[in-house]
Amino acid sequence: MSSQENFAENKITLDNLKTNKTVAMYLDMADQYIGAIGYTEHGARHAGLVAHIAHNILERLNYPVRETELAAIAGYLHDIGNSISRQEHGVSAALLARSILKNMGMPENEIALIMNAIGNHEEEYGWATHPIAAALVIADKADVHRSRVRQESKNKACRDNDIHDRVNYAAQKSFLRVDGEAKTISLEIQIDTTISKVMEYFEIFLTRMVMCRKAAEVLNCQFSLVINNIQLL
Repeated sequence: MSSQENFAENKITLDNLKTNKTVAMYLDMADQYIGAIGYTEHGARHAGLVAHIAHNILERLNYPVRETELAAIAGYLHDIGNSISRQEHGVSAALLARSILKNMGMPENEIALIMNAIGNHEEEYGWATHPIAAALVIADKADVHRSRVRQESKNKACRDNDIHDRVNYAAQKSFLRVDGEAKTISLEIQIDTTISKVMEYFEIFLTRMVMCRKAAEVLNCQFSLVINNIQLL
């Protein structure tokens, strides 16, 4: 049986989740809560982008089709735990994801992979040991861009008071380049240094970049960070 036929038998896809009302409700609640406590956007935009990037990482590294779809599903659900609390939201997101996916009829072996990936996506306690988890980690940390800054935080005074807003607002462009032949993964960011200095990026993202490097090793790749056309990691 071909991989495409196998894929067809596994009916739960990212498209199914995007039309699921429970998922939409959790994403909306998560983003409302995160916004209320002063964080950047963590709603449908972030979920969709992380899902897309996670899928592309494994696809470009020639992983099986079903694994690329599971990475996308993990990416879409990874932050729904913020609907409960920011604290250890990866663990709560994994448990919420299990309930949703089980109700949708996904096999337990696939649910386990997704739970493991979601439960290990945060740098405080996460450790990627599977390609799906590794792809999620890298995809999540690659979303640094001014579009994540909330409308009410886009004035200069608010950006000056919050380093996360300032660094994200300074990021005019971010792109994750995956070279399957060379086995390299590069996060390329263009930062407006009149808004935020490059050192501020490292101040808040260094531990995340270390996590990306370790995740890339799970994928047998080398990770690099390129800011303003200069390779820094």
